[in-house]
Amino acid sequence: MTTGSTATDQPVSLAGAPKSQARNSAAFWTATGRSRGHEVIRRRGFVAVDGDERAGLRILIQEPALDPDELAGVTEMVRRAAGAVNVEDPFGSTDLSHLGMRSWQMPIMLRQPGPVGEPALDVIRVRRPEDLRTAERVVIEGFELDGFEPHRPGELFPTALIEQPGVDVFIASIDGVAAGACVGVVADGVGSHYWVSTSSAFRSRGVGRAVMLGALAHLADRPATLTASKLGRPLYESLGYTVATPSTWWASPRPTASR
Repeated sequence: MTTGSTATDQPVSLAGAPKSQARNSAAFWTATGRSRGHEVIRRRGFVAVDGDERAGLRILIQEPALDPDELAGVTEMVRRAAGAVNVEDPFGSTDLSHLGMRSWQMPIMLRQPGPVGEPALDVIRVRRPEDLRTAERVVIEGFELDGFEPHRPGELFPTALIEQPGVDVFIASIDGVAAGACVGVVADGVGSHYWVSTSSAFRSRGVGRAVMLGALAHLADRPATLTASKLGRPLYESLGYTVATPSTWWASPRPTASR
C-alpha cells in the first residue's frame, strides 16, 4: 500500500470500490497511528492500529475473507484492547458476532474524476499547527467524540498527521470562524474523505458541502471513495457520488449508564 498524490492509471468501478476504500482507510489510519506513536499491525487480511485507552483499537479489514489465523488474531486483539474497538469491513463478509460487538452498515460511495464546483464559503488546506488544533476541536464536537474529552490538543490530530504523505486537513469558515472540517487522503491514486464535520453552531448553512468541495478540488483528476452516514448520503450524491455496496462496521458495546 502506498500513499501520495499520484493519479491512478486505471478507473475504479463500483465493484472495485470496496477494495479501494479498504486500502484508503488502512492508509489513513496507518498515518494517524504513526503520527500518534501507536503500534500498527499488518497482516494479509487486515491492518490494525492499537492505541491507548482513549484512542482505542481500529481494525481495517483488507480482504473479503480472513483465514483462521487472521480471524484468531483479530479476536485476540479485540479481547485485550485497552479502549473502545472499531472494525471497518468494506466487504461486509467478516462475522465478528462471537465478540459481542454491535454492528451496522453504511454505504461505500464512488465518485469518478470530474469537475468540482467552487465552495460558497472560505476553505483552506491546513498548514499551521494552530489551524490543525482548530480542525481537531471542530471534529471532536461534530462527531461527539467523548473519548477525547477533556480535550488534549494534538491528541486526535497530532501535528505530524499533516506531514504524512497523501494526508490533508481542510477547514471551512463563516465570517472568519471555523465552521467545518474534514480530512482528505490519497492512497494508490484514489482519494477519500474522513471526519467530515460541522460545528453545532453552524449546522444547516452549507458547511459540509463547502468543506467537501474545497477538499474535492484537489481530487478532481482522480476517483474518490468514501463511507457515508445516513445523514451524509444525500450531500455526497449531490456531489456526484454513487452508492457501490454496504460496508459493515463493528464496535464495542455502548457503555451502560451507572445507576
